[in-house]
Amino acid sequence: MTLARRSPLSINFNGRALRRRDFLVAGATAVAATGFDVSSLAAADFNDSTRVPLGLDGHSLRGMKWKATRLIEFAAAQRLDAVLLNSLNYFESLEESHLLGLKELANRHEMRIYVGAGGICQNAAKFSDKWGNAEALVATAIRVAATVGSPVVNVRIGSIDDRFLDGGIQPRIDEAVRVLKASSKLAKDTGIRFGFENHAADLRSKELLGLVEAVGTDVCGVMLDPGNGLWAMEDPMVHLQALAPHVVCNSLRDYMVWESAEGATFQWTAVGDGLMDVPVYVKTLAKSNPGMPLFVESISNSGRPIPFLKAEYWKGYPNLLASDMVDFLRLCRRGHEIGIDKPADGVDAREFDRNHQRREFLKSINYLRRECNAGLKS
Repeated sequence: MTLARRSPLSINFNGRALRRRDFLVAGATAVAATGFDVSSLAAADFNDSTRVPLGLDGHSLRGMKWKATRLIEFAAAQRLDAVLLNSLNYFESLEESHLLGLKELANRHEMRIYVGAGGICQNAAKFSDKWGNAEALVATAIRVAATVGSPVVNVRIGSIDDRFLDGGIQPRIDEAVRVLKASSKLAKDTGIRFGFENHAADLRSKELLGLVEAVGTDVCGVMLDPGNGLWAMEDPMVHLQALAPHVVCNSLRDYMVWESAEGATFQWTAVGDGLMDVPVYVKTLAKSNPGMPLFVESISNSGRPIPFLKAEYWKGYPNLLASDMVDFLRLCRRGHEIGIDKPADGVDAREFDRNHQRREFLKSINYLRRECNAGLKS
């Protein structure tokens, strides 16, 4: 198959609503080259006619175990503008005919497909060789993205476990840079950018920004996840301010965090149920990359510890300064403990989880439509 190079197109709101046709044609635009202050954004910055594309991150409905076709159909039924398939495992087949069929299905519903490759570091705690080595995985993901019309291929290292391997996180960062530099010509030739994800607390914002700059901002940006920023002991609003100029894709969810005997505990929540200033977060992303969809990745009902008062926890953060945690510690003091919903006696736990995931996702997109003017079809 010959991979055609797509010409980059810019989208400018100019105070008007982004048309669905323009969104489908243009996709993600060049990311702003300069930073800005999140705190300066106010409700008046966007008028009522401006809308931000709204999408489904397939992981929101993980309990369904749906593949790409079913996820696209579900997203279409919710009148969404895009779907993020952040792993090649979502695809029933990687044959060109099947991928073109998915693109046509999405086009019929005026939607776009965004694609992720998963972990690309063979020296990470976990790496799947299902698609070959890291370079082969990235090449396959680029082919898939080009075929279905995704402007990005999201990639990542792995998880917080990688911070505790020999040498810490830096050897994993170096490997990621090596793989993406080796793959950059193919990405450029096909008009695709890498979105490097902060995943499961593997990277803090300074580390992620350094990685992106080492690869080259012309070919690599950020796949931003506020929930994982929190897990890495950062206030997601400050995390956003550091990375917003480089964001090319995102997964959005809210969060709650509170102090505990060992440090802190957090839960992710439906959008609007936590500590995030959601309207400001959304406006910041929309200003940094007009036309980029907001992908809701709702994960909730599960408490996770951040035991930073235990000495052994700092083995994963040997260079972290106390000053780098101040915003996070303030956030912990703002939060409060929240409980876990459990199935009633006699209710199947898996079915309970599936229904809970669906409710949390729908609650999130309804909030974004109501409070943030999200969704081109709303």
